[in-house]
Amino acid sequence: MQPSGHRLRDVEHHPLLTENDNYDSSSSSSSSEADLADRVWFIRDGCGMICAVMTWLLVVYADFVVTFVMLLPSKDFWYSVVNGVIFNCLAVLALSSHLRTMLTDPVSAHTSHEFLTFPCLHLKSILIEYMESLQLKPGEVIYKCPKCCCIKPERAHHCSICKRCIRKMDHHCPWVNNCVGEKNQRFFVLFTMYIALSSVHALILCGFQFISCVRGQWTECSDFSPPITVILLIFLCLEGLLFFTFTAVMFGTQIHSICNDETEIERLKSEKPTWERRLRWEGMKSVFGGPPSLLWMNPFVGFRFRRLPMRPRKGGPEFSV
Repeated sequence: MQPSGHRLRDVEHHPLLTENDNYDSSSSSSSSEADLADRVWFIRDGCGMICAVMTWLLVVYADFVVTFVMLLPSKDFWYSVVNGVIFNCLAVLALSSHLRTMLTDPVSAHTSHEFLTFPCLHLKSILIEYMESLQLKPGEVIYKCPKCCCIKPERAHHCSICKRCIRKMDHHCPWVNNCVGEKNQRFFVLFTMYIALSSVHALILCGFQFISCVRGQWTECSDFSPPITVILLIFLCLEGLLFFTFTAVMFGTQIHSICNDETEIERLKSEKPTWERRLRWEGMKSVFGGPPSLLWMNPFVGFRFRRLPMRPRKGGPEFSV
């Protein structure tokens, strides 16, 4: 392995590193890493936040129509209970997966954007520690992103919306207000799967509801007036069709990319793989973690509460979400 001084020749001349070379690597890196581990990841993009709120509102609307228009007025008690539990469970799992996708850093622990959030006093120690953790082979080239001026890990691409380099970036999805990358792809897959399942369930319930209303002359099938009931059901059918089509396609493309160990950007750019591919089940295990189990379907795995970043009033580092 090449000595760290040789591998860091491009990093040593970075303007942020030459301002202050007096640092305590042990104390600064440990405290900085602890702060980063507890931070909440959130992209402040106007379009993405609007799309994320719209997603939640549409899911809440579907839950309202299913619960209060179709199930509660039903005379069949067990029909209402069973379908209500199933649909609400799917909705909760879908929204939980959406939150995990949106609030999870898509890159791994030592991310490139971390270097921009530290004060110059600690930046050099963090960079050196990160370079050592890469375990580079002799002669291996290190790239620096020309847009964010950070060390660019292998299979990383720069996102113009997140303004960072994202490792194994598949695409930036405005509906989750985040990039789909190495650490949150499993939650995005679960989100698309649960939305597709809840859409199918809602469409089936709409079909039964229309049949029940036609047979009952629209008198006892709902607590709402017939025109309002028709409008609500038609809008739910359109929403279910659109959501199912979109999420089913996205779910299929995500599973295909995981099984081929190739992101959508790498496929579109026809990049030749320089990494050791993990195909089929090995790729699924690397994304979902461990052997196949019901935990793959659980969006709450590994969840823990994180603190919101605080902006200091005077001086000191400024942590942005």
